Amino acid sequence: MNRVAMITGASRGLGKTLAAFLAAQGYDLILDARGQEVLEITAAELRAFGGHVSAIAGDVSDPAHRRALVAAAEGLGRLDLLVNNASILGPSPLSALAGYPLEALEQVLAVNTLAPLALIQDALGLLARSSGLVVNLSSDAAVGGYPGWGGYGASKAALDLLSLTLAGELREQQVAVVSVDPGDMRTQMHQDAFPGESIDDRPLPETTLPFWAWLLGQEPMAVSGQRLQAQSDVWAIP
Repeated sequence: MNRVAMITGASRGLGKTLAAFLAAQGYDLILDARGQEVLEITAAELRAFGGHVSAIAGDVSDPAHRRALVAAAEGLGRLDLLVNNASILGPSPLSALAGYPLEALEQVLAVNTLAPLALIQDALGLLARSSGLVVNLSSDAAVGGYPGWGGYGASKAALDLLSLTLAGELREQQVAVVSVDPGDMRTQMHQDAFPGESIDDRPLPETTLPFWAWLLGQEPMAVSGQRLQAQSDVWAIP
């Protein structure tokens, strides 16, 4: 039976890059994104690797959509890897916290922080059965205090703490949890953060592939609880 990975935010950018990497390693995939058309195109490309690919479009902050993702994993009989990659930036151009629209902040937290936790809760039985690994995508904004990035950064800082806490709580169930700061990349979200500016100097998501190859080669419980940096000279801090 093939290993199974679920990746949210998988139609483009880092999510698509990681999905292609896993498909090439023989994983069956469950992919999520908000836009159905682009997600279906991505899924069709990845089926060329020969594995099963489920493409389920929707909003990860929607409980019914999360249930559909977990049901797809149940249909495959296992879940080895859950990658919580789906995120939203918030207002663009970026907004200072002193004037940040609170309704927008609630949505950022719902998608970037609450939805990953809810998906972990929903999928926990499958993850425990497979001694699975959860990867929560963080950001340097979680620790940087950068002007304009406070809303997004707060959502990722909270996700970092959730990841660390879950790693301790789920150790007895042999479910590993890490958070990963992928570093600056040339993605649509990063472009949205800098409207009208060129981000061509940022690396493409493919630059992180050596990191992912390393991470998936580790014993999951040996790295559980760590905050990893995919573009740092040192991926894991001892």
